[in-house]
Amino acid sequence: MLLSPLLLQSRRPFTISEVADGAEALAAAEVTRALFKAGADLPALALLVTRDAVRAQALEQALAFFAPEIEVFSFPAWDCQPYDRASPTPAVLARRMGTLSRLVRSRGGERPRLVITTANAFVQKVPPVAWVSAQALAAAPGNAMDMNGLTQWLEHNGFARATTVRDAGEYAVRGGIVDLYAPGGLGPIRLDFFGDTLESIRQFDPETQRSTGNLRMLELIPTSEFQMTSAAIRRFRQGYVGMFGAATKGDLLYEAVSEGRRYPGMEHWTPLFHDDMSRLTDYAPGAAIILDHMALDAARERLSQAADYHQNRRSGLEAVAPGATPYKPLPLEMLYLTAEELAAVQTQERTVSLTPFAAPEAASATVVPLGARKGRIFVAERADESANVFDAAVGHVRALQKAGKRIVVGAWSDGSRDRLAGVLADHGLTQAEPVASLAAARRIDAGAVGLAVLPLESGFELADLAIVCEQDILGERMVRAKAPSKRAKDFIAEVSSLSAGDVVVHVNHGIARFIGLRTVTALGSPHDCLELHYHGGDKLFLPVENIELLSRYGSEDSEVQLDRLGGGAWQARKAKLKKRILDMARQLIKIAAARLMREAPKLVANDNAYSDFVAKFPYDATEDQQNAIDAVLDDMAAGRPMDRLICGDVGFGKTEVALRAAYAAAMAGKQVAVVVPTTLLSRQHHKTFADRFRGLPVNVAQASRMVGSADLSAAKKGIADGTVDIVVGTHALLGKSIQFKDLGLLIVDEEQHFGVGHKERLKE
Repeated sequence: MLLSPLLLQSRRPFTISEVADGAEALAAAEVTRALFKAGADLPALALLVTRDAVRAQALEQALAFFAPEIEVFSFPAWDCQPYDRASPTPAVLARRMGTLSRLVRSRGGERPRLVITTANAFVQKVPPVAWVSAQALAAAPGNAMDMNGLTQWLEHNGFARATTVRDAGEYAVRGGIVDLYAPGGLGPIRLDFFGDTLESIRQFDPETQRSTGNLRMLELIPTSEFQMTSAAIRRFRQGYVGMFGAATKGDLLYEAVSEGRRYPGMEHWTPLFHDDMSRLTDYAPGAAIILDHMALDAARERLSQAADYHQNRRSGLEAVAPGATPYKPLPLEMLYLTAEELAAVQTQERTVSLTPFAAPEAASATVVPLGARKGRIFVAERADESANVFDAAVGHVRALQKAGKRIVVGAWSDGSRDRLAGVLADHGLTQAEPVASLAAARRIDAGAVGLAVLPLESGFELADLAIVCEQDILGERMVRAKAPSKRAKDFIAEVSSLSAGDVVVHVNHGIARFIGLRTVTALGSPHDCLELHYHGGDKLFLPVENIELLSRYGSEDSEVQLDRLGGGAWQARKAKLKKRILDMARQLIKIAAARLMREAPKLVANDNAYSDFVAKFPYDATEDQQNAIDAVLDDMAAGRPMDRLICGDVGFGKTEVALRAAYAAAMAGKQVAVVVPTTLLSRQHHKTFADRFRGLPVNVAQASRMVGSADLSAAKKGIADGTVDIVVGTHALLGKSIQFKDLGLLIVDEEQHFGVGHKERLKE
């Protein structure tokens, strides 16, 4: 493809068509190379927007094979929902700040550059370019540096103090040594001070805490998207009061920021710490924007989701319960692009859209065909017991070679590549060479096949190249679960994870307070022991090799009552709890047996009306999604009580499974309850169910604290007399005040948020 002239001369966007699944990375690499070859006329930088994080990671791995010369930056989205009460994880913030910092400091170079981001990250605003470019802190061995000033800078810029540095965004101080885990790919760094002089900068292994190499210079960047300096705090306070009015007593966010403390979820008020916010494209002015297939659809969905969450928060603010902490959300336009700004992206110069279809050229865009088509998938051979899928794969490779194509067989890992090479060799494919890049694959002999670590979901074919993937041959990958640890997750693995004053639980002696490490001489030999204090001043010295006997105390420890060493209270509590567990186990067995013996109504969806309901689903159900739907409907029609768990990541379509099951129950005259853990989900699901059942003789209601008292009373009355067919609500639906007339189906969303007692009582 001759993209360089298009990028230089075209004043309109263009589309790369016929981009089969798997070939997106190759198309993105072509655009990025074209920008680089164009020279000084264009910035040698492209911005690739993908549908989601899984897609972004897959493309990043594929680019390492197709175009290793391209410098790839990754810019992830926050791993929390819009207007959440939770903060993004420090690792995600560190990766984001690392990428922004690299972009403002590397405006060009000897390599083409590509930023891979997601639709969620693309539509969210970021800190100002000028602020990021001014935040770096440089250090070099031999230079004068105030150690206290360094730790203050770390605190202001999002680093969290810890006893031992193990994760991005942490720092620790021990005497004249400062350990920190820096963003930007540097990893753990150890700074050794002698007075006010920085003597050395060393990298170290976070597991062993041992140094692995020296650095001549260090440039630190923040791990937070705002600072907690006095000026930033003042700016926040003024903006907060100007937007929401004078802060009331009990506004924990305002109080925490005013005191210079970080507060969970405060990142959702980032614009108040800055004079203005920037867009991601401001960090890459003039760069080509590559839109993955359906990326704009995902971006619009994110904006719609953010608007829904914002409305939920506004509704909650207006109907806040007495004594509750109000959530005061910022306007959408302060945190996200507007719908108009997003729409304008598609019409900008050098915006490149990727599509798997053969798109006709339009007046508003130039179409450049990549000419990729989906590779062969050996489904029939896998299903046919008399056929051999590996013989078929080798035969297919031979046919591709006769057609003059270069062949690359891609595997998911080094180990699977070696295993696949051995199996294919047993079936006649002996000329195979490991290759690390596409360029290396093109250099091997014409009759040979390249074997690469190329984790693509499916292969594809071009005029001169064919990629055959492991998944094409073997089918869907099986992800093996890790063997469960023999030690419970709350048990303590090492002394470094404990701090003096922590409350711990000894498996035999109960609740104690950890004081520190002590060396105790026993039988003439010194032993390192953990000193534990119990009620009444009793002490226990536990050898460090027996630390697995300790676990963390799981509740707030400010007012905890310590056990008495040697007393019977701990053993009595253990015995009582053991009895409760046995009683619950007996009840579980009893309930399970009763359910197996009990008959249930057969809930079968009417074919004609059900087909119309299914047609309202705007997408094609995936194979796994359809399997889950069929299994649930089969269970409901079997005449036995159903207890089925539907597993799937966010966005995989679990709600559609629930909708179709709810349809079968409601149209059979049974009531349906949808229980969710939060009021936000309650409102979101109520809207979804109401929209899908509109026009049908089904009454959908909501029961949560966001519903007014009059509407809630009406919902309870309707549930009791049967006029409400489907009700969506929070834990309130599990209360004794809710009486169903004829409950036929219970849907529990995010069941991990509900205790065993909740779910078993409902089964009863």
